[in-house]
Amino acid sequence: MNNPTPVVLVDDDADLLKATAQTIELAGFSVSRFSRASDALVRIDDGFAGVVVSDIRMPEIDGLQLFDRIRKLDPDLPVILMTGHGDIPMAVKAMQDGAYDFITKPFAADRLVQAIRRAAEKRRLILENRTLRDAAEQARDDLPLIGQTAAMERLRRTLRQIADTDVDVLVTGETGSGKEVVANLIHRWSRRSKGSFVALNCGALPETIIESELFGHEPGAFTGAQKKRVGRIEYSSGGTLFLDEIESMPPATQIHMLRVLEAREVAPLGTNETRPIDLRVVAAAKVDLGDPSQRGAFREDLYYRLNVVTISIPPLRERRDDILLLFGFFCERAAKRFNRQTPALSSSIRHHLETHHWPGNVRELSHFAERFVLGLAGEDDRAMAPPQATTTLTLPQRLNQHEAEILRETLASNAGDVRRTIEALGIPRKTFYDKLQRHGIERASFHQGIKPDR
Repeated sequence: MNNPTPVVLVDDDADLLKATAQTIELAGFSVSRFSRASDALVRIDDGFAGVVVSDIRMPEIDGLQLFDRIRKLDPDLPVILMTGHGDIPMAVKAMQDGAYDFITKPFAADRLVQAIRRAAEKRRLILENRTLRDAAEQARDDLPLIGQTAAMERLRRTLRQIADTDVDVLVTGETGSGKEVVANLIHRWSRRSKGSFVALNCGALPETIIESELFGHEPGAFTGAQKKRVGRIEYSSGGTLFLDEIESMPPATQIHMLRVLEAREVAPLGTNETRPIDLRVVAAAKVDLGDPSQRGAFREDLYYRLNVVTISIPPLRERRDDILLLFGFFCERAAKRFNRQTPALSSSIRHHLETHHWPGNVRELSHFAERFVLGLAGEDDRAMAPPQATTTLTLPQRLNQHEAEILRETLASNAGDVRRTIEALGIPRKTFYDKLQRHGIERASFHQGIKPDR
């Protein structure tokens, strides 16, 4: 259950302060009462997640002075002013300076509650936007598009060319190849970089939730929809909407998404109202949507609507000259994260880096670097030792050993996560468990306590 939105209420009239606080609390908000603005300022900082409601005429620091100090602290924090008739010109001037609203005394309780609700929704969106921008900066610093091969140089050059064109982009690539990194770079290198980068994994949400997440909803739109929710599409207006694993989008949602892309407008669930949006979509798929045999239930018309520009990310095994460079970067990052020294690179580790197939691509390499820094990468020397000139094993024995090594490596690269491991191996779940049993591999032993990439 979500915590109630906090409201700071300031009024030097004790009776009015108590009555107004009760009205706001009955509406479901958490109220902090103050009779002096100086005391209220102690409660407010630039991360305050709620709304400030203040009377204008107060001793010491009045409401306008309080608003001015809050504006300097955080200009995006909504302030609602309660005014007498004689204060209306001052309140209008305050709104011109950025105050959220003013309410004339005496006022209906519903008038104040509705103003607070709208202000609280605005504040929620502002703080989410800040979080997303921080996440984008984190992604930029944590996983840049590293590589010196010709394929990576072409990829960076193409991204620079299309970033500011505002066209929708389809990014294809294997699991872990860096599709979200590419989407982030398209956003950062475009004039939309001041807007939000909004990401949604279509394969991670059930069909009953994804439409609300994408399109938003009004109160009462469905059972449990008690509050208005701004959808990811509308929230990304002016920025970039990243739809990962779009091949997993339910068919009904695909129809609505096609309408959004064609009309550049969105209709939240529970209303017939359409809202214009300034939309740019970057979609990612791990299958070839242009191939009918791989496209499956994905709509052909939606594919062609998204396929204005297609960016294909090469798998790591096709740019092996970048592996050592990437590995060095990931080791440096892991060393800082775990406060460890990076171990010396042994011949077996180098052999593994140069010859491994890397089915999990850059994500797998990143996890391998973390285990290497933690001293865990060399536990199974059979998987990394250079091949011997002679062997006494039969071909079936060697194939079984190789299969077991692939299972261990893929489990390790995905921190024991079954869904990701099966996806990387491309085998059914039952086959996966049968192979684990045959080779005596315990899946639980591959949980290293390392948080996998999202």
